[in-house]
Amino acid sequence: MPEDQTSRTLRTARELASAGLIAPGDVPAIEAVAARYAVAVTPAVAALIEAPDDPIALQYVPDAAEAVTLSDELDDPTADGPFTPVKGVVRRYPDRALLKPLLACPVYCRFCFRREAVGPDGGLLTEAELREAIAWIAATPELREVILTGGDPLMLSPRRLAWLVRALGEIPHLEVIRLHTRVPVADPGRVTEALVAALESDRAVFVCVHANHAREFSEAARAALGRLSRAAPLLGQSVLLRGVNDTPEALEDLFRAMLRARVKPYYLHQLDKAPGTARFRVDPAEGLRLVEGLRGRLSGLAQPTYVVETPAGGGKVPVAWTGRA
Repeated sequence: MPEDQTSRTLRTARELASAGLIAPGDVPAIEAVAARYAVAVTPAVAALIEAPDDPIALQYVPDAAEAVTLSDELDDPTADGPFTPVKGVVRRYPDRALLKPLLACPVYCRFCFRREAVGPDGGLLTEAELREAIAWIAATPELREVILTGGDPLMLSPRRLAWLVRALGEIPHLEVIRLHTRVPVADPGRVTEALVAALESDRAVFVCVHANHAREFSEAARAALGRLSRAAPLLGQSVLLRGVNDTPEALEDLFRAMLRARVKPYYLHQLDKAPGTARFRVDPAEGLRLVEGLRGRLSGLAQPTYVVETPAGGGKVPVAWTGRA
């Protein structure tokens, strides 16, 4: 990869071509995809890519197939919209709610279920909107847990993140603050001591790290996770993806890599049917065989729950309960 392409995030088709991540002849098709779905490949991720079709590239580098939307794909496959009482909040369960303070990410996964909403413009809640969201949470005493997501909450500045964690920690009925993030594996340099300190709270804080392949746990990522582990227990969530981790060996390597990095595998998600993501689909029956095949090969500590999002915002259930997605 040319030296000048290693120090900044790649965001356009021409930058991806210059970095050798797509063929020059594919630029027009990828520009059409990028006009609809955000693109970002950080230097940390680009350094892990060994070939255009390897498991890291497949997750992050756009493909012309994303321009094709199948009849069963949905703009909002998890039904965030109908369960949004105020801007930035999603409540699908009685005891917990999502809070999306921004919609920017360090990278944009090519299978993202919020791909119609996220992007580099940030979708940052205004001060008034964020205070309204926190006020709604404070006025809903049934809530015990708030999940900071988006977008990626670790894209907030340490000062802003500390303010948000502190504000949530002052709500008497909240017991747990959870953060969902790609930052430690996609942009590990962001995990500074100041960011780690921002997570300090007298509430239980958990950080859920999204990673789908063992190679994402680079030396820099492991160091970032080590810093984070001083502030909060680390959980791992992954998506079962064709060509990325759809073999027993790939899943075993992934979950072992998580444990070595102090991350407890938590959820393995069946792919949500977002637009243009069909190339990543794994049949749920095949997924069950893969997961069941890990029993006896991995300790219980390395076994996530294989889940699927039920229709119309019904929430997650273990795939074994349905036998189908």
